[in-house]
Amino acid sequence: MSTPPFRADQVGSLLRPQELVQARRAFREGRLTAQQLRHEEDIAIRAVVARQEAIGLQSITDGELRRDWWHIDFLRRLEGVSIAQNPGPKFGHTEEQPPIGTVTGRVRFGQPIMIQDFEFLRSCTSRTAKFTIPSPSMLHLRGGRKAVSREAYPDLKEFWADLARAYRAAIASFAAAGCRYLQLDDVAFAYLCDENVRATTLANGDDPATLPRTYSDTINAALADRPPGMAITMHTCRGNFKSSWVAAGGYESVAEAMFASAVDGFFMEFDTDRAGGFEPLRFLPKGKKVVLGLVTTKIGTIESKDEIKRRIDAAAKFVPLEDLCLSPQCGFSSTHHGNALSEEEQWRKLGLVVEVAREVWGTA
Repeated sequence: MSTPPFRADQVGSLLRPQELVQARRAFREGRLTAQQLRHEEDIAIRAVVARQEAIGLQSITDGELRRDWWHIDFLRRLEGVSIAQNPGPKFGHTEEQPPIGTVTGRVRFGQPIMIQDFEFLRSCTSRTAKFTIPSPSMLHLRGGRKAVSREAYPDLKEFWADLARAYRAAIASFAAAGCRYLQLDDVAFAYLCDENVRATTLANGDDPATLPRTYSDTINAALADRPPGMAITMHTCRGNFKSSWVAAGGYESVAEAMFASAVDGFFMEFDTDRAGGFEPLRFLPKGKKVVLGLVTTKIGTIESKDEIKRRIDAAAKFVPLEDLCLSPQCGFSSTHHGNALSEEEQWRKLGLVVEVAREVWGTA
């Protein structure tokens, strides 16, 4: 395919090279200036771009190498947003938990966010520069109504309207910078497949039965003014922090609401039984794509080509093969910590995605 999502695609984040890890540590300790750190990031990004191109990927990311957290680095730059400790749901097998965005004032888009980062990525590749940002729902899911100031928003409908308006402005700024492939990272839909998460949202003052539709409505309002020729996809998974996860449960209860989101394709986690079967794909509207996340980023074991092809065939019982694509199930380093696999295993998995796509569809 010549337009995103591609037959062989990727979610976005990559393991931080050790040289960059050391540079970031030096910056935190005051031994490196912000300008010097950015120079080191530039070097690392050029290297991972070249590696992606050599593997055969058409969508090229910066690996999110400039970020500490896949979502927080963006959300904290919206007006009215503060960062707080994560009250839940929790990742298992790790004491450290990612922070969350909380709403302390009216949400507004005051200045361009990450545009310089995108422009640098675009300058590094002649292929399709793909950029990722958190979905609007990521400012709400973890803290819910409790994390949205009642003084700023006595009526939550005003919050959703402001949030969509801020995202419309953000998307417009990426479009003006030449971005033609933007991805919204959204764990909300997959999290709401889990009964424990649903109980938490209820305790936070929200209705887990109506939240999926609220999220898709907000996404649609955010995308209302996107220009023709700008592909936008959504990625959803059940958590990815130091190879740990939060949620489990199939997509059945959220599929119709999620597929109502006006994006061009859905990156969906299917690497383990936690995600359930492919049956919910039957709700996919015609003209949309599903990118099957069949290759795990949580461990280094390399998947079998035959098993991946078998699972693609199984998914094709519910969605025509021409509407399917292949990718890893998540990024390899949603946070600066990274997952429990090596850089070489990471590149082998991305190479495997390209190889299988060529064998199944004849192109990557």
